[in-house]
Amino acid sequence: MKVAVLGAAGGIGQALSLLLKIQLPAGSDLALYDIAPVTPGVAVDVSHIPTAVNVKGFAGEDPTPALEGADVVLISAGVARKPGMDRSDLFNINAGIVKNLIEKVAATCPKACVGIITNPVNTTVAIAAEVLKKAGVYDKRKLFGVTTLDTLRSETFVAELKNVDVSKVQVPVIGGHSGVTILPLLSQVHYVSWKDEEIEPLTKRIQNAGTEVVNAKAGGGSATLSMAQAAARFALSLVRALNGEKVVECTYVEGDGKYARFFAQPVRLGKEGVEELLPIGPLSAFEQAAVEAMLPTLKADIELGENFVK
Repeated sequence: MKVAVLGAAGGIGQALSLLLKIQLPAGSDLALYDIAPVTPGVAVDVSHIPTAVNVKGFAGEDPTPALEGADVVLISAGVARKPGMDRSDLFNINAGIVKNLIEKVAATCPKACVGIITNPVNTTVAIAAEVLKKAGVYDKRKLFGVTTLDTLRSETFVAELKNVDVSKVQVPVIGGHSGVTILPLLSQVHYVSWKDEEIEPLTKRIQNAGTEVVNAKAGGGSATLSMAQAAARFALSLVRALNGEKVVECTYVEGDGKYARFFAQPVRLGKEGVEELLPIGPLSAFEQAAVEAMLPTLKADIELGENFVK
């Protein structure tokens, strides 16, 4: 199994590379690519960790050598959010970066599963889909927006608020990966009961948690460490699924189009990527209203990505 990380010298990429070196199955290959010349050094650095995962680093304009033979490609390349920026402000820079990298994926490892981490995910996934479609290699089962950070934050915040064992907390998160498009289904959390006045503030905290980090870092960056853990969790689930396990994760995929062309929901992963779209389940009145309210924003985000490639 070969996993390629594109953007491996960045804040997310370095931490993600470390986590994958430690946690990938023995015998895996880890290819680290970034335009930055420091990238081979990042690979040498993590290669000194004693696990049976082979690491190689690649730098420069062309990611092709890193992508050759890749089964999973994780794209975290791009600029991070700064105070006062929302994810749409990242679009002009990050859209072009993702487009260029996906063109190389299409040419070099068209059957790989691709996880998009680069924000704005609502839009960059649509860009990736259109590039792959243009190249004639699009398989919607194998393209994912990595929204796992919303799940991690939901689990953490619920456990803190309700003083329960965080290892027992599971929170499905649906929709998209920015602001109002992030919807934790708190009504489906086991082991806890809710007061009406708790739901809306907690939902808003989860939706704005990225801004919480950006402001706390005071101009020094955005969520990199928690995002790396989220990406590692998703990537390891994907690797397990490709190796034959049945794994369930919430992720942003092209599904049945009931709500929008791309929508985050629980999916069962298997040897070909998405094996089955799982039902979202019953929604509370608050959640139903939130879904309806998010759709114009989510659809506009997707359309922006589709039009960028046309």
